[in-house]
Amino acid sequence: MGDLLLARHGETEWSRAGRHTGRTDLPLTPAGEAQAESLAPLLAGRAFGLVLTSPLVRARRTAGLAGLTGAVEEPDLREWDYGGYEGITTADIHRTRPGWDLWTDGVPPGREFPGESPEQVGERADRVLSRVAGALEEGDVMLVAHGHLLRVLTARRLGLPPACGRLFRLETGTLSRLSLEHGSPVVAEWNTRP
Repeated sequence: MGDLLLARHGETEWSRAGRHTGRTDLPLTPAGEAQAESLAPLLAGRAFGLVLTSPLVRARRTAGLAGLTGAVEEPDLREWDYGGYEGITTADIHRTRPGWDLWTDGVPPGREFPGESPEQVGERADRVLSRVAGALEEGDVMLVAHGHLLRVLTARRLGLPPACGRLFRLETGTLSRLSLEHGSPVVAEWNTRP
């Protein structure tokens, strides 16, 4: 049984500013490109039976700069749809909605994007995990995607509800690894940088 490796894309202008970036397709900053390139030595020498990436440019570019080849776009790896909170920081949301929490309250629909609940993101994560199950039987699998989506996917891989993704802070341009111990999924590495 292989390991499931997770790479969060490098920094963007909005991730640096703490703005919720779901469907807005932003490029990496120069610092984000350097973060993505720095993942290459961590991945050198590893063979992957399957490499999936979010269709958004920040994830695809991260995969390329990290030296990953043969990546297949997976629509279910796109980031959480933040609906009416797209592009807004948590601090700004708290000005009108004190105590708001993404993991329990979700997001309101927006003009352009309908928004998603934690459970809906969890359903997408479950589909990704189902898709990679066979490849994990043969070896390692690599996913390149986004912070909140990968946190939900981690919770689901560990058998936790989607909202437990709140427990796994994930930085930009980092590598994490989910493995098995005595047949049960575990976090083997988290937020690794060279």
